[in-house]
Amino acid sequence: MNFSEVFIRRPIATSLLMAAIALFGVVAYNSLPVSDMPNVEMPTIQVQANLPGADPSTMASSVATVLERQFSSISGIDSMRSQSSTGQTSVTLQFDIGRDVDGATVDVQTAIAEAMPLLPAGMPSPPSFKKQNPSDQPVFYLSLTSDTIPISGLADLASTTIGPRISMVNGVSQVQVGGGTKYAVRVQLDPDKLVSKKIGINEVSDALNNWNPNSPTGTLYGSANRTP
Repeated sequence: MNFSEVFIRRPIATSLLMAAIALFGVVAYNSLPVSDMPNVEMPTIQVQANLPGADPSTMASSVATVLERQFSSISGIDSMRSQSSTGQTSVTLQFDIGRDVDGATVDVQTAIAEAMPLLPAGMPSPPSFKKQNPSDQPVFYLSLTSDTIPISGLADLASTTIGPRISMVNGVSQVQVGGGTKYAVRVQLDPDKLVSKKIGINEVSDALNNWNPNSPTGTLYGSANRTP
């Protein structure tokens, strides 16, 4: 007697056994805890540093290299990538999946504080950092073009009108506006007249700053106090 003869002689028992195996497979498949494409969030922190006017090579050698040297001593780093452009450097730190991102944030903050004396003195502010999910990529791009409105007007429209409205949509995490130019006033100076009147460029710059302040004007007292 071979193994298959038992099932041939008992067709009803064989059918019931196969039905039970199929039912068990369906129940087990629906209760599987592992997804075919799991959504894994790697602990990632992005550090931004700004140095206005510096070219990309200067940012890479004077800022990115200094930060990377300090970050290399942090435990649990899986990969470290940096990207430098004009006046800006971005360093992305990706940690092991078992690394606590809050603890990694403290280590990154400590490393930035230790790197501050080694960074260029002209930086307007210390490097900033934020937690980041590498899988969070833009899913919608909106381009604005016009034959009558200047680029500065389109940038202002996107920043003040379109961007805030889109950010109010349920499920929208972040809205970024880029590619435009902000409105600016340029002052052309005559060097000969400046010399004749004994006025320096720094005096003109200080005068423009003093004539264009943006500060509160005071407090109005009434039924309700409001600070304009």
